[in-house]
Amino acid sequence: MPEIESNLKADKGRRRSTLRRVALRGLYALLGLLLHGCSSADNETAGGNIQAVNHTLNAINWLSVNGYRADGGGGHSCCIVMPTKWRPGLKANIEWEVDPNRFAKIKRKTTGFGFDEEAWAAHEAKFQRHSATVEIPEWPGTERCGLSVHFLVCNQVKVTSSCWSYYSPNYPIKEPLEMKEPAVCPK
Repeated sequence: MPEIESNLKADKGRRRSTLRRVALRGLYALLGLLLHGCSSADNETAGGNIQAVNHTLNAINWLSVNGYRADGGGGHSCCIVMPTKWRPGLKANIEWEVDPNRFAKIKRKTTGFGFDEEAWAAHEAKFQRHSATVEIPEWPGTERCGLSVHFLVCNQVKVTSSCWSYYSPNYPIKEPLEMKEPAVCPK
């Protein structure tokens, strides 16, 4: 009798194992079908760089586009994920930090390197944080080159995914660099 019980338990364990495998395969098949239904050229995404272009006299310490953080000092930072094909309603939620006195003389430490902690804290307290949501303009087909964020006076921003250089006549954003803040900003 103990031998029969042992065989019954083994059979029961094998059936459970087989059922688990079948259930997992079914689950994987279902997930595959669901994911296949979501994939189309309109939903494909690709990575690209974020570029900050500062048109102001202030320093842009950092920026964030749809949660992807980048250096605000110019150049390209990796990475942002964007659709390969433009679609209406595509927006960029941008946050950034400004140092309004980038050439401030900040007291240095008397020993070692870096700034005096109190002097730095006083300077850092003047940093300003801003945010804006802007439409991402249409790009042709799948020809987009990351995202360039242009910081303008009055805490305005423009974005483009143009593959042209800022200095090209074909570049869509024409505002000059090193613009002075107006006495009164438009609302």
